[in-house]
Amino acid sequence: MLPYIIRRIFASIPVLIVLASFTFFLLRLVPGDPATLIAGHEATPEEYEYVKASLGLDKPVHIQLWKWVSGMAQGDFGKSLRSGLPVFQLIKGRIEPTLSLTVTTQIIAMLIAIPLGVIAAWKANTIIDRLIMLFCAVAFSIPVFWLGYILIWLFGLWAFGRDSAILPVATFVPIAEDPWEFLRHMILPVFSLGLLILAGIARMTRASVLEVLKEDYIRTARAKGLGEHIVLIRHALRNASLPIITIIGLGLAGLLSGAVVTENVYAIPGLGRMAAEAISTRDYPIIQGLIILIGVAYVYVNLLIDIAYAFLDPRIRY
Repeated sequence: MLPYIIRRIFASIPVLIVLASFTFFLLRLVPGDPATLIAGHEATPEEYEYVKASLGLDKPVHIQLWKWVSGMAQGDFGKSLRSGLPVFQLIKGRIEPTLSLTVTTQIIAMLIAIPLGVIAAWKANTIIDRLIMLFCAVAFSIPVFWLGYILIWLFGLWAFGRDSAILPVATFVPIAEDPWEFLRHMILPVFSLGLLILAGIARMTRASVLEVLKEDYIRTARAKGLGEHIVLIRHALRNASLPIITIIGLGLAGLLSGAVVTENVYAIPGLGRMAAEAISTRDYPIIQGLIILIGVAYVYVNLLIDIAYAFLDPRIRY
C-alpha cells in the first residue's frame, strides 16, 4: 500500500504542473488588463508602463510562467496584484469559512442521503421509492444560485423582515467561538449547497444497494432469519459502499467549486468569494493559486478514495 501511495503522490506532480500551465495561459487569453484596472483608464502611458513593470507583466509570458511555477514548487504562490500580499497568506485567511461550509454540508448530506437511498432500495418500486426519487430528481435540477436567492427572500426578507437579526445569512461565526451561532448562520448556505450533493449520494446509494439486494448471500442471510435492518446495513450497505464512497469523495471535491456560487449569494468571506473578486479584478496570482488548490483537492481526494477501497473490500490490493 505504501509504495502505491508514494507512486500516486509523485504521479500527481506532472498533473498539477500541466494544470498550472494551462491555467496560466488560459487566464491571459481572457480580455482585460490588470495594469489598466489598477492604474485607471485615465492614467498616462508612463504611469501605465510603471504599474505594468511593477507587476512583472512587462516580461515575456514564458518568463512569467517559469517564475510562477518555480516559485510554486517552493511554496511561493506569488503576490496579489491588488493588495501586494502573498497569495498563500490571503488563502489561509479565507480557508476557514469555506472548509466549515463544505465539511458541514458534506456531513449533513451523507447523514440524510444514505438512509434515504437505503430505504428507497428496500422499498423499490413502491410509493416510498417513487417519492424519494422524485425528491432527488427535483433537488438535482434546482440551480444553487436560484435556490439561494429564493431562501434569502423567504427567510431573510419575507418571513423575518428586511432588517431582522433573527436569521442573518451574511455573517460567518467560527464553530469554536459559538457553535449555536455557527449552525444558525450555516442553515441556509448548507441547504442550498447540499441539496445537489444529497440527491447524487441518495441516487447512487439506491442503485448500489438495489444491485446488492439481488445477490445470493442476501437471500441466504434472510433465510437464516436475520433481521431486515441487519441485512440492509451489515450485508447490503457494506458491500455496496464502494460506489457510494466514490460519489461522496467526488462530491467533497466538487463542493469547493460549488462554494464559489454559494459564498457570493450569502456573502460568506471564503475562498469562493475571493475567487469572484479576483476574477473581476484580473488578479492572476490569486486565481491561479485557487485553481491549483482545487486541483490538489481533486487529486488527493481521489487518492483517499482508492485507499478507502482497500479497507472496505479486502479483495482489492494495490
